[in-house]
Amino acid sequence: MAESVRIDTWVWGVRLAKTRSQATAACRAGHVRVNGVAAKAAHPVRLGDEVRVRLHGFDRIYRVAGLPVRRGSAAEAAKHFEDLTPPPPPRVERPAAVVRDRGAGRPTKRERREIDRLRGRDAQD
Repeated sequence: MAESVRIDTWVWGVRLAKTRSQATAACRAGHVRVNGVAAKAAHPVRLGDEVRVRLHGFDRIYRVAGLPVRRGSAAEAAKHFEDLTPPPPPRVERPAAVVRDRGAGRPTKRERREIDRLRGRDAQD
């Protein structure tokens, strides 16, 4: 078994990217970090390394638990990493949305101000 694997191969092998070229592009764009350092596609990753990947606008943190030789099933891929990502903060409840009758047309200036006030976009000039 190999002692290390290229980071783009690992990201692709554990199904964080659909294709190897997408994994390479993510590395090139600076979305992949190994142990806090931006990683190029050929950067070697070893067991126990911490990998941070920016996926869909969110940073995910993984610990390398295995080095996949090839891309396998999702169940097989899950054996090769440990997810260390903290849970997201609780969502803030927003006030109820303003409901307008269908076909009522555009809101009047007064209605627009009420909508903005409800949404917290109160213009204080």
